[in-house]
Amino acid sequence: MATWMARLRDRLPTGGRLNDEDWAGRHRLLTVLLALCMVFLTVFGVLKGEYATELLITDGLVLPAVVAAAVLRHRRARSLAVALGFVAACGGFVALCHGLTEAHFAFFILIPALALYRDWAPFGGFLVGTTLHHAGFGLVEADHTFGHDSAQQHPLVWALLHGAAVLAAASFQLVAWRFNEIEEQRAEEHLSESQAQLSVAFDETPVPMAMFSPDGRLLRSNGAYRGWLRLPAELPADFSVGDLPLRPMMPDEPRMGEILSRSREPVTVTRQYLRTDTGALMWAQTHATGLYDRDGSLRLIFVHCMDVTAVRDHEAELRHQVRHDSLTGLLSRKAFEHDLTEMLTIGSEPVSVIYLDVDRFKSINDGAGHTTGDDVLRALASRLSQVVPSGALLARLGGDEFIVALTGPAGTGVRVGDSILAALAEPLAVGVYELPVACSVGVTTASGAISADEVVLAADTAMYAAKRAGGNRVQVFTDELRVPVQQRIAAEARVRRALAGDPRITLPLWFQPVVSTVTGRIAGAEALVRMRTPEGEILSPFHFIGAAEETGLIVPLGEHVLRSAIDHLLHWSGRLGYVSVNVSPRQLAEPDFVPMVASVLAGVPTLDPSRIVLEITETALLSSTVDVSERLASLKQLGVRIALDDFGTGYSSLTWLKSLPADIVKLDRSFVAGLAEDQRKASIIQAVLWLAHSLGMSTIAEGVEESADWDALKAAGCPAVQGYLLSRPLPAAEFDVMLRKSFEKATFEGVHLRETMGTVMAG
Repeated sequence: MATWMARLRDRLPTGGRLNDEDWAGRHRLLTVLLALCMVFLTVFGVLKGEYATELLITDGLVLPAVVAAAVLRHRRARSLAVALGFVAACGGFVALCHGLTEAHFAFFILIPALALYRDWAPFGGFLVGTTLHHAGFGLVEADHTFGHDSAQQHPLVWALLHGAAVLAAASFQLVAWRFNEIEEQRAEEHLSESQAQLSVAFDETPVPMAMFSPDGRLLRSNGAYRGWLRLPAELPADFSVGDLPLRPMMPDEPRMGEILSRSREPVTVTRQYLRTDTGALMWAQTHATGLYDRDGSLRLIFVHCMDVTAVRDHEAELRHQVRHDSLTGLLSRKAFEHDLTEMLTIGSEPVSVIYLDVDRFKSINDGAGHTTGDDVLRALASRLSQVVPSGALLARLGGDEFIVALTGPAGTGVRVGDSILAALAEPLAVGVYELPVACSVGVTTASGAISADEVVLAADTAMYAAKRAGGNRVQVFTDELRVPVQQRIAAEARVRRALAGDPRITLPLWFQPVVSTVTGRIAGAEALVRMRTPEGEILSPFHFIGAAEETGLIVPLGEHVLRSAIDHLLHWSGRLGYVSVNVSPRQLAEPDFVPMVASVLAGVPTLDPSRIVLEITETALLSSTVDVSERLASLKQLGVRIALDDFGTGYSSLTWLKSLPADIVKLDRSFVAGLAEDQRKASIIQAVLWLAHSLGMSTIAEGVEESADWDALKAAGCPAVQGYLLSRPLPAAEFDVMLRKSFEKATFEGVHLRETMGTVMAG
């Protein structure tokens, strides 16, 4: 029996599960409906007119029920008052209708209405009241309860029938009620599981998270959030944003609630705060999402936070690295160009640009080492920072080049440039040393619409003019200074264009013969490059070699000259002894120069490498940054010969003769010109010839233009000469004709000599 009762109880709705808000809404609706029923019954009874007693009884029962429903404190008492009030209203309505069967429908209508309470007290009270009305009132006042003869004769039977119908209707309400409870229970279970999962995700995540009300009250926070801000585990109920140990550095910025109230989209903001508990500055990134009610009003703000101080500091460091030179801490080239563009665009005052280059900085690097060179640059940057006015741009462009930009009237740049030179009159403190440093300074002033590149180029041009004038001076830019720069740019463009085409056509070789003073025959030739313009004009090296040397294009140009010279030598193989090629200082300093020569020679295995002579000038030896002896020794191992060109123009020529593995000494034309009339020159040449011979070297005299000089050199024992007396440099075709004639003459003389010797022997 107990088990059966337990099963029945489990299948019946439990009731009383509505929350206060939902219950209050339903109770208010049913109370108003009960009051309206009373008004309706009063009007209906008055219109009937003959049921005053029934009307008074009905209103006397319903009105207290309405009042009790409004003033009682407990939910069940108030809902029970409504239920009994409806029983009285329905019974009164049936009585006023004199037991009309259709009037009983009111009871059936109110069964689902009372089920809205989802509570057994009002629902059961209504059923009990309905049963008592039918059974009790039906027996006492059958004519006012049942409006037909059968019911009036057998009221108990009809009371049972009506009660059964009411219970049947109530049963279906109970089934629906129970099903709703089951569904709600499942929903609550799912909700509880979801809430548990949310709680785990919220509380256990290492990301600081919190929930705030729109007015800033902290509703909930996880451990990571409290640990991040060093908050206690238990917080006061009124704890709000203002109580957090964070003070925004920009207090005028809108609050998160204001932003979310205007826009329903999630918001991510990054702001800087002062930690009031530690006094440290920090950057925090906050991602906020708003929860809204049906009316669109903000109900809850969910935030998760990240401390991005390290990220922002790293970004700031990267921006500083991009904008500043790593060696000196000054602005970088890119940052300077950007800021100079803004200065020229936005400012109304003239802008002066000062370009500085350290004089003879290479000697500091070579003599004291690159570390000392870096120390000099840092010390120079510090000295410049002290001299340059506040608000000016100061940057290191690279190497030993610095640049300054500042606004002010004309003459400002010159005054600052003079101040810089005056400041550098005192040596720089570099470690334990004090090194004197001088600079070449170029100054230009610009105003109006002009690009930063143009201004910098003008200052650079002025700086080069100051350096060419001896350095340690200030040069103001003028349009006349632009001419050599334009010429240099045009020359560079010509070289690039020639190398991009077919060098055999655009960069042909001319040849100047080297003649033996003993035989008078052409012993060899010096290869000299020329340039053929698109218009067919032939340009001498003066028009392009300087630009090629400065830009590094001399390296591919030199390789072309070597390859082309070897091709011509192979063509003249039986008639020409050797060909010489000039090597520039830039080529000699290239680490790939020796491997390049080796590669070229490897491509012509039939060629004797000694027939290739590489001419190195004394100035190239003096200015080279590499170990010249080692580099030349590597070349000698390839089998080529080395010629020391322009001998006598340097200050240590005799030293070079002793220390370098040269094969040929080429006397500069300054020794040769006027040799026949100058006995001192003759003595010097005889000494050089003797020294070269004693060292196992051959000698060639350059620049021979007079017959008397030829005779003097021949008499002195100089083995070979070269100069305009014999021939100017000739195109390959013309040199080929000259070489053929020389070869044929030598052949004819050899045949004639043999015939003469044969005749003599026969006689």
